[in-house]
Amino acid sequence: MHGARRKAHLVFIKGSPTPLPIESYNKQVTNMRTASSGSVPGLVFLLGFLLFFSSSSSCEASDSVYDTFIQCLANHSDPSPPASSIVYNQSNSSYTTVLQSYIRNRRFNTSSTPKPLIIVTPLVESHVQAAILCSKNVGMEMKIRSGGHDYDGLSYISDIPFFILDLFNLRAIDVNIGDETAWVQAGATLGELYYRIWEKSKLHGFPAGVCPTVGAGGHISGGGYGNMLRKYGLSIDQVVDAKIVDVNGRILDRKGMGEDLFWAIRGGGGSSFGVILAYKIKLVAVPETVTVFRVERTLDQNATDLVYKWQLVADKIDNDLFIRLLLQPVTVNKKRTIRASFVSLFLGDAARLLSVMDKDFPALGLKKEDCMEMSWIESVLYWGNFDNGTSADALLSRTPDSVNFLKRKSDYVQTPISKDGLEWMWKKMIAIGKTGLVFNPYGGRMSEIPSSETAFPHRAGNIYKIQYSVSWSEEGEAADKEYMTQIRRLYSYMTPFVSKSPRGSFLNYRDVDIGVTKTWSYDEGKVYGAKYFLNNFDRLVKVKTAVDPTNFFRNEQSIPPLK
Repeated sequence: MHGARRKAHLVFIKGSPTPLPIESYNKQVTNMRTASSGSVPGLVFLLGFLLFFSSSSSCEASDSVYDTFIQCLANHSDPSPPASSIVYNQSNSSYTTVLQSYIRNRRFNTSSTPKPLIIVTPLVESHVQAAILCSKNVGMEMKIRSGGHDYDGLSYISDIPFFILDLFNLRAIDVNIGDETAWVQAGATLGELYYRIWEKSKLHGFPAGVCPTVGAGGHISGGGYGNMLRKYGLSIDQVVDAKIVDVNGRILDRKGMGEDLFWAIRGGGGSSFGVILAYKIKLVAVPETVTVFRVERTLDQNATDLVYKWQLVADKIDNDLFIRLLLQPVTVNKKRTIRASFVSLFLGDAARLLSVMDKDFPALGLKKEDCMEMSWIESVLYWGNFDNGTSADALLSRTPDSVNFLKRKSDYVQTPISKDGLEWMWKKMIAIGKTGLVFNPYGGRMSEIPSSETAFPHRAGNIYKIQYSVSWSEEGEAADKEYMTQIRRLYSYMTPFVSKSPRGSFLNYRDVDIGVTKTWSYDEGKVYGAKYFLNNFDRLVKVKTAVDPTNFFRNEQSIPPLK
């Protein structure tokens, strides 16, 4: 591991007469993890962390690292604001609030979840530069968080002592309607971005996700998938520049970083290569009137036939039309069934939408009364599950309505599932319990962009992407085991129907089930890397080796450098 190639750094541990070299410190934690082998990965790092960092030892170690870090930060950044105002250690009264404010998965917000020694909340770009240099100086792993929607928590948990660099204060958005661009800092939310565009223009938008509290930095760097992708592709397909802080603390724009790194941070995940400060995006045109609809059918209402036919048209229909398909086991009249919900965004009015549907998907039987015409910003609120008539100001809230325990997984489908296959699926879903599926159509612009143009590779040849979804509110290990088993079982059952060699996955639907690394070797990284990035993985490894050869920027699913 790269720590062995560094100069020795020291950590002060209660009961030890001398400071402990960081390499020995990390080795003790690693040994504890090894001794706990056979457990699920989450339990392994919990045990290692808790055994090593118990009671007052944790606080004293944290305070010592904090003092060293603060001094370093003061030496490398402007005196105003003071370094102490942006750094929280475990004894700070605001520490828990700051930590929990951007945890969006309750699975990683329990008393036993590993906690960072320090949380750094930069107010200006130079704070990020100093934080990188000082994290290297004290020899700690640094996690980078922009919005906290990392499904498996890799931006704010770790199995070894770590810091969090939380970018929520860096959320400036500068919209220029004149040249139809905007600079968006990494800590801005998608809701804030949509609102700031709408403030300046009612005829511009941006193709990104439907959840308004997602942070722009992680969302865009992993691809940025939303309901305008059939018209405009992914968020990364509209990125024209970026600012990143590299491992040496330099701020680089597209020209400074070079085209290889600029390619990598469009779909390859920014946190493997540096700290994304901001992206410059190209705005897209949206009509004055868009149309949405939601049509629901159960198995008794011909849902199987409709789902089958959706597969044949969803990626080939008019590029202005995106029809998401939600499949959920439900109880109707005391009978278990599957509900299929067809949820749409159409970049045009209802009359043209009805014409398109009558021509290409008449089986759904869409009627004028099913359609709602509205502005694009109103459609953002609609897709964000706000009530009709909600003010656009709601998009400025950075707090979700609720935060549940959850697990997500993903797949890509390249051949329509037969009706017999669908009926078999329904039986499995009903038997399993609660886990649902979301089918997101491809085609359109996604089929036109080569898979090698950005680091995100899943382009032509995919009919739709599947998101596996289960959420729950019950606390405790029994509930966690039950729902995690459910979603993993359904994922296993779907194997015959999805992409193969490798079975593809979407980086922004983070899933540690598909593989994690402990040594950041090429072979370990390729297990998950080939699924996320297909043939682009090797190029990502080359970029990583060039820009961060000591592997400072790392997580359990990061791109490894060649040794």
